[in-house]
Amino acid sequence: QVQLVESGGGLVQAGESLRLSCAASGRTFRQDAMAWFRQAPGKEREFVAGIRWIGNMTTYSDSVKGRFTISTDNTKNTLYLQMNSLKPEDTAVYFCAAGRGGGGTEAKYDSWGQGTQVTVSS
Repeated sequence: QVQLVESGGGLVQAGESLRLSCAASGRTFRQDAMAWFRQAPGKEREFVAGIRWIGNMTTYSDSVKGRFTISTDNTKNTLYLQMNSLKPEDTAVYFCAAGRGGGGTEAKYDSWGQGTQVTVSS
C-alpha cells in the first residue's frame, strides 16, 4: 500500500499561481505512475495531469494544458502540480493518485490522497 499526503492548496485570485505537493511513502516501488485528479462541487472527479516515473512522460487534460505542469522529485518520492494562470473554474478538491499504467482512467490508480482544497476567486 502507498500512502499519499497532499499539501499546498489554498485561496488565490484569478491569474495567480499555486504549487501542490504530494508526498508518497510505503510500497512506492510497486507504482509506475502518478496523477492529479480534481473534483468540483456537484461534479464528477476528473483527470488533470499524469506522469510516469520512468521517462517522465506526461499527459494533461485539455482544460489545463499550457497552464499546469506536473513533475516529480524521485529523491523525495514527491509529486508536484504547478498551477499558473488559475481560473475560477479550477476551484476543486485536488487529489493525487498512484498506480500502474498511467493515463486518465481512475481505475488504474489504487492509492489516493485525502485531497487538498484549491479555491480561485474572480
